[in-house]
Amino acid sequence: MTDDRLIVALDVPNALEGLQMAQRLGDSCQFYKIGLGMLTGGGLALARELIDEMDKRVFLDMKLFDIGNTVESAVRGLAQYGLDFLTVHGDPHVVRAAGEGKGGSDLRILAVTILTSLDRADLDAALIKPGDIQELVAERARRAFEAGADGVIASPLEAALIRALPEAAGRLIVTPGVRPAGAAMGDQKRVMTPGEAIRAGADHIVVGRPIIRADDPRGAAEAVLAEIP
Repeated sequence: MTDDRLIVALDVPNALEGLQMAQRLGDSCQFYKIGLGMLTGGGLALARELIDEMDKRVFLDMKLFDIGNTVESAVRGLAQYGLDFLTVHGDPHVVRAAGEGKGGSDLRILAVTILTSLDRADLDAALIKPGDIQELVAERARRAFEAGADGVIASPLEAALIRALPEAAGRLIVTPGVRPAGAAMGDQKRVMTPGEAIRAGADHIVVGRPIIRADDPRGAAEAVLAEIP
């Protein structure tokens, strides 16, 4: 079995292209992320296809945020799909509601700390309180764990800080913002290589464009796996 610490982000326009990419990757990838951008392009149908027909694992990256009742209801519906991971914003009331919604299912709720595309200037523009961004991420992670999150989404630059929290024992750290050695950063601002992220404490790394936009996606996925210790 392939190393499922690698999660490939299927950031493509629709389910057909997502399925074609999964077929090209074959057994080089066992775990896929489906994001909000594909929701109107058949993302949930693709999730079902990957799980039921291809025996893959699926991470649904919806970053849910709403009042508690709405989040609970949405998660209750999504828990029926056999998903592995689902993201919600890391606000404690959202995390608690998602925990109620997943009930006794195996779905694991991952709390978003601070998006890896943001830096301190972006947080200032959004009126987020002053402070070092890594310290803010660690604080949001701690509060999310206390609210019942199964894990967090964070930049690999913050993985070690989060892993050191007492509340992080037994919890997952999933890191986007991972770029293979020599790859372009794109719109990410807080990045590490695959090996650096795992060594920093990440359980899973998320890689999208460097794989799915490569001339040889399977070869690119295998190259990322070769960087993981």
